[in-house]
Amino acid sequence: MSERIASEAKALLLHTDWNVADIAYALGFEYPTYFNNFFKRVTGTNPMSLRPAEV
Repeated sequence: MSERIASEAKALLLHTDWNVADIAYALGFEYPTYFNNFFKRVTGTNPMSLRPAEV
C-alpha cells in the first residue's frame, strides 16, 4: 500500500503543477508534514527533489 501511494505521489509531482500540500491532501494525508515524512521514509528522498527544475 505504501508503495502504491508513493508511486502515485511521484506521478503527481512529475506530471502536475500541484504544490506538495495539495498532493498530500489529495492522497489522504491530514497534514503535508505527515506526507513529507511518509514520502522520505518510503523513497529515501524528499518530494521536492522529484520536481523538474524550473527553467
